[in-house]
Amino acid sequence: MKKVLLILLIFVSCSFGQLIPNLGGQKTGTSSLQFLKIGQGARAAGMGETFVSIVDDISALYYNPAGLTLFKEDGIIVNHTEWFVDTRMEFFGGVYHFGGNNALGISITALTTPDMKVTTELQPFGTGEYFRYSDIAIGLSYARQMTDQFSFGATVKYVEETLADLKMRTVVADLGTYYRTGLGTTRFSVVISNFGAQVSPTGSVQLISGKQVNSFQKFPPPTLFKIGFAFEPLLTETNRITTSIQLNSPNDNAENFSIGGEYSYKEMFFLRGGYKFNVDAENFSAGVGIRVPVSFAKLNFDYAISNYRMLGLAHRISLNLLLPKK
Repeated sequence: MKKVLLILLIFVSCSFGQLIPNLGGQKTGTSSLQFLKIGQGARAAGMGETFVSIVDDISALYYNPAGLTLFKEDGIIVNHTEWFVDTRMEFFGGVYHFGGNNALGISITALTTPDMKVTTELQPFGTGEYFRYSDIAIGLSYARQMTDQFSFGATVKYVEETLADLKMRTVVADLGTYYRTGLGTTRFSVVISNFGAQVSPTGSVQLISGKQVNSFQKFPPPTLFKIGFAFEPLLTETNRITTSIQLNSPNDNAENFSIGGEYSYKEMFFLRGGYKFNVDAENFSAGVGIRVPVSFAKLNFDYAISNYRMLGLAHRISLNLLLPKK
């Protein structure tokens, strides 16, 4: 336990060393494809998205593909996020294990809005036309367990963003690692998400003067570097407490870190909480979960809220279905 606390102290010290000089806020708004930053899975969201070093369910498809080797069952996840101003996000993922130490996964993320009025400077109440904003990301993941302690994974995603007649298309990648230290249940992970080239829209826009604009500035995707650490301070047949801490370094904002925890009773009932530090928009989150016993599978229902200081609460609900290998 002393070694565990020492590792945790070093991790926190390094995190504060990164966070004290808050010089990254000036980078806000310098990346594109912002929907890729919206977390998926109610369990992870309830823990403040401090999940890269836990990832023992199918939401690893989003947080850390290396985690797909931490469970041996095949299965699916369906997640619905009730976002803001009538915006909704859906996430679907599936995982298949083969060869003992390998896993393949596929994921689909879609964000949609209702029809919105087209307005101009001369017609601020609408021109009679309507447009939509939508995003989609389709990912293919592969993970391999190299040893009893170390796993790695990668995801390649095709991403498309549509705003009226403009479209933005690109390919980005996630790379993740997962390592069990051998000291109790401690483990840590390193992940880089949404790594790719700069991208700009295609299409044209007509200005009020009648001029057509079809050349736009390029911006990078929202690349994020994450380091996470987790362990169980309490682990018995009846009760489990999992704690985690995570340092995040985005390319379009200041470094930040978050903490999270999950309490489990008989691996059937779950309570979760998390808090994000040095994040202007978001702070606390909370969630609950239940595992429903069925004869042919493990079925988990999870619900979470995330508080955004200026916008209010975002709601997520997830269904995880794991099918035991025969």
